[in-house]
Amino acid sequence: MSTEFTFQLLAEDPTCGARVGRVTTPHGSFETPIFMPVGTQASVKALTQEDLRDIDAQVILGNAYHLFLRPGTEVLEQAGGLHRFMNWDRPILTDSGGFQVFSLGKLNKVTPDGVTFQSHIDGSRHHMTPERAIDVQLSIGADIIMCFDECTSYPATHKAASESMRMTLDWAARCKSAKVRRCEGVKIIGEESTPVVANPGCALFGIVQGSTFEDLRRESAAATVAVGFPGYAIGGVSVGESKEEMVAAVEWTAPLLPREKPRYLMGVGPPEDFLEAVQRGVDMFDCVMPTRNARNGSLFTSTGRLNIKNQQYRTDFSPLDESCDCPACKRYTRAYLSHLYRAGEISALRLNTLHNLRFMLNLAAAVRLAIRAGRFLEFKREFLHGYTGA
Repeated sequence: MSTEFTFQLLAEDPTCGARVGRVTTPHGSFETPIFMPVGTQASVKALTQEDLRDIDAQVILGNAYHLFLRPGTEVLEQAGGLHRFMNWDRPILTDSGGFQVFSLGKLNKVTPDGVTFQSHIDGSRHHMTPERAIDVQLSIGADIIMCFDECTSYPATHKAASESMRMTLDWAARCKSAKVRRCEGVKIIGEESTPVVANPGCALFGIVQGSTFEDLRRESAAATVAVGFPGYAIGGVSVGESKEEMVAAVEWTAPLLPREKPRYLMGVGPPEDFLEAVQRGVDMFDCVMPTRNARNGSLFTSTGRLNIKNQQYRTDFSPLDESCDCPACKRYTRAYLSHLYRAGEISALRLNTLHNLRFMLNLAAAVRLAIRAGRFLEFKREFLHGYTGA
């Protein structure tokens, strides 16, 4: 097993910013652009790890906030890290929990030192600092870990966004320092014990904030790059802003990030948004939307989204999507999937989730082929014509 994190740029489309790369981690490599299924609590909802391997998920995401609360770092340390705990031998990325702190705003208090929050599970109080967020993620043992950041609420004034962005920059420097100390085995004065480092070869990504303000996005990108990280994320999107504002944030930020480092757009997953960001040079994506939509009967197809609950599918005996190779499409009809969902069968959630994730993984694979052929923009037009009719 390799212990070194690397990123290799393999191809660039001459007509836009789209590119193909390879990320290598201690638990294997994957090519980009890539979509990462979200396994918030050490599980992608409705699926097993065997299911994820069957649809060829290359890397998945876990969440440090949720794993810190349950099962807790003590359990994960005893298990030997998250990979062994959940029997997953491919790469894992963990979000630091900054977004969860944002989304549970009524239960937390943010100060320059960190965040005091109340558990949504049992009401217990906890204090999370940038240093503690690093300790938690090192105990989890992910291959890619994230700086602790404040996800600026939307809408935000320029003043509020600026203050939040600068605090995130301060936290980024503290996170980097904490990771270096921990991975070098430095004991902090006053500590009774040193937290376990389950995966010393992990890579820490910095996060660019700045809300919907171009000057703040540019300032944040330059300052975060100056701190220096193996990869960079664009955060603070998909928090209520319009699609146009999201695309603008990516367009301002991506060109300012190092060409030789991977770029990760956090929390963005609809196919059309995925393509817009790939065009602007983004490499990695995650979002709960494909799995959440699947559990609600909303499914992606090459001709657009469909709601399997609709009456018209009760007697539709065609495949869900003839161009898809997932188990739901290869083995069952729309009518049967509609029946399962209407009957409240658990298998409906599994099959729907398998389909939406495989759809996103197939889309990413097709995008990589198009970029290598220098025809990404043509591919994008063709896909969107079928998907949205545009």
